[in-house]
Amino acid sequence: MKGIGEMKRMLITVAAIVMCAGVNSQSPVDYLLKAKALTESGKNYEAVQILSEAIAKGTDWRYLVLRGDAFLQLGRLNDAEKDYNQANQIEPSSGDYGLARIYALAGNAAKSTVYLESCLNSKYKRSEKEIMLDPAFTRIENTPEWRRFWKTERYSVIETGMQEIEYNISTGKRDEAQQIASELARDYPSENRVVYAKALVDFAFQRYNDVITAMSKLLSVEKGNTDYLTLLAKGQMASGNASGAILSYSRMIDSGVLDASLFIRRAECYIKTGEFEKAMKDINKFLEFYPENKEALRMAGRTASAMGDNLKGISFFTKNIEYHPGDPECYIDRANSFFACKSWDLAAGDYGMALDLNPELPDAWLNKGIALVNTGKTEDACFDFRKAYSLGNKKASTYISRYCIK
Repeated sequence: MKGIGEMKRMLITVAAIVMCAGVNSQSPVDYLLKAKALTESGKNYEAVQILSEAIAKGTDWRYLVLRGDAFLQLGRLNDAEKDYNQANQIEPSSGDYGLARIYALAGNAAKSTVYLESCLNSKYKRSEKEIMLDPAFTRIENTPEWRRFWKTERYSVIETGMQEIEYNISTGKRDEAQQIASELARDYPSENRVVYAKALVDFAFQRYNDVITAMSKLLSVEKGNTDYLTLLAKGQMASGNASGAILSYSRMIDSGVLDASLFIRRAECYIKTGEFEKAMKDINKFLEFYPENKEALRMAGRTASAMGDNLKGISFFTKNIEYHPGDPECYIDRANSFFACKSWDLAAGDYGMALDLNPELPDAWLNKGIALVNTGKTEDACFDFRKAYSLGNKKASTYISRYCIK
């Protein structure tokens, strides 16, 4: 009889083979996105299987780096080291960050900092924040080699300023971010990254036309820069130009940018332009990689409903409940669909489940009351109407007057 561990490995291998069969006819980008998603969700065995299949068809340094990441997560440091070194042979420095992490985990601070320095001197440079938050370096952070490494300035004034601007914007400190951007613009007026920094601040202040103008100029020089394209698309969408944002996101998708969220962002644009079939295609593409993603399933359900297919919408909402049974919004989404097609008992049941999880939802109390009225349970409905009103839903007063005052 096979041991439990061996049986588990066999099942994982079979599952991976099935997944590989689903991507065999797809592009290298699909392999990479699938493997990236599996690694992010902790399914590293499956990621290794898919990437090994891809490598057998044609070596790509990106396959090797991602498989190295998966091996590293599995604790197979020797296998990870081989992949990172092979990636470096194909694309210099592409595996350096991985090698720095491996040697840090092994407690070899001297070798780790050598590879980290090589990484920071390459086009694959990582931000200081990413490195400092990376748990792989925890074991060596108190060593003399690590302290000595950081005594040398590793980032330019512009890079440091950019990190400060992004941090301040993320924490709502727009004025501080604007001050830093102004100082950079004064000292480095012709630097493209400084123009980009100012545009980030402009976006934070909702100066969307300035963002679009600045990014359009930068992209005339650096046509494939994903940072500029992303900010341009966000500016276009925020200014009401969803069609323009579609073109910007399409440029990134068509160029093979390894970011599955681009499909969701473009889907949002298609929804704005009323192109629901295209939106659904993009959402389904994203769900190929992240089938349990709550927001994507919610968007899929709402898009299907907007297309007039409530049953399809309900099926997406049901999946969301299965994956996220503790989220009241997932029940409310399905309840709203049942409500729209006048399936009152089912609607009341789902609103009830949502309210069990979070009783502070005035709209859910109101809609549950309406559903109960339509099933003849007026007394129960009145309780819900009064609850909705006490939580601030003024519409409930109309229903209280109609059904609850004798």
